[in-house]
Amino acid sequence: MCLRFRSFFSGVFQQLYNTMDTVIIGHTLGDEALAAMGAAGAVYDLLIGFALGIGNGLAIVTARSFGSGDGDYLKRSVAASLVIGVGITAVITVAARFILYPFLEVLNTPAEIIEQSYAYISTITLFIGVMFAYNLCAGLLRAIGNSMMPLVFLILSSLLNIVLDLFFITQLHMGVRGAAVATVIAQGVSVLACLLYIWKKAKILIPGRTHFVWDKELYQEMLAQGFSMAFMSAIVHAGTAILQSGINSLGYLVIAGHVAARKLFMFLMMPYMAVSQTVSTFVAQNYGAAQMGRIRRALKISYLCGAVLTAGITLFTVPLAPWMVQMLSGSSEAVVIENGALYLQVVAPCLMILALLNPTRFALQSIGNKILPILSSVIELIGKYLFVAFLIPRFQYMAVIFCEPVIWAFMDIELLWSFWRNPQVLAAREKCEKYF
Repeated sequence: MCLRFRSFFSGVFQQLYNTMDTVIIGHTLGDEALAAMGAAGAVYDLLIGFALGIGNGLAIVTARSFGSGDGDYLKRSVAASLVIGVGITAVITVAARFILYPFLEVLNTPAEIIEQSYAYISTITLFIGVMFAYNLCAGLLRAIGNSMMPLVFLILSSLLNIVLDLFFITQLHMGVRGAAVATVIAQGVSVLACLLYIWKKAKILIPGRTHFVWDKELYQEMLAQGFSMAFMSAIVHAGTAILQSGINSLGYLVIAGHVAARKLFMFLMMPYMAVSQTVSTFVAQNYGAAQMGRIRRALKISYLCGAVLTAGITLFTVPLAPWMVQMLSGSSEAVVIENGALYLQVVAPCLMILALLNPTRFALQSIGNKILPILSSVIELIGKYLFVAFLIPRFQYMAVIFCEPVIWAFMDIELLWSFWRNPQVLAAREKCEKYF
């Protein structure tokens, strides 16, 4: 229970990075600048999702080692994580220089905001290594059961991000680029804090020279687990990018309203993601210890928590949605407020679908099943393409609102069957239980 609350607050402060950017930009620079940051949001989410996926995926191998008590394998897994992380960071940093602006054009970013969008996202990607480093360090600490210190460091850097946002935007007048610089500096502080803590208090995570050796099976496992979760996230956010192209075609005021609503929606999702991340680590550790019964019980508890959360969030969100959108965006435009509020009012009760979806997908990943969770992401990608190609041109923003809930329902069908009824998964569990 304590781990779940820590994961929840970690998610809340992670979202503060972007949300404070939204609040400050909306209130000081106006709807156009807010829309510019939102138009780049799909690219940012793609990078964040990939970084989180890599970090969580690599940390799963470490968590299994910790659960089975194999200290040497744990250190070798950390060493492999560092090597893989450096390589991925270098590739993405170089590639981003060439693809960002064309990608924003492909997303139908309005001409009046594309330069501001590029200024924001290009600054973020220039220092993508900072993002990868934090998510990897935090994932490794959680893998050995320490979820408190990553939260402490994240709170510190989130508060720093707010101060830097105000300084760079309101005092130095750096516009949306200032928000990006503030984010990078604040995340860098959290990385340094994590590294210092690991050096002083979590030496089990510090590999020696002997652990940096080529181990084909280990690297294959690490790459498969890390890229499985990263590509699953990338496919999801690629679908989000496709959806963003449809939203961008509706004009910058619609973009601004959607940005505000999505930031609020991400806060509503935080309890669900906390439960899912807790399930991921718990399942990985108990799978390593061959405690399959505890895994099934944990999933059922997560579903119950999701039902309670959805009821409470819906009762809170539906009447307050217009006020929440106006306060966050700082806008007085009816298009911004009405569209953003309607989005929240429709999507809030549909969060129960996510309460079934995410824990099940994370559990499948944590027991080593890499294909079935990716299939669910493919369903999401195809669904968003169909909405953008056929429904958004006809039904405008209403199609945007209903896009994700409809797709989540189809994903639920595939994932729930995959974990609870798929013969291959059942056979793997029975074999593991019999062996141990």
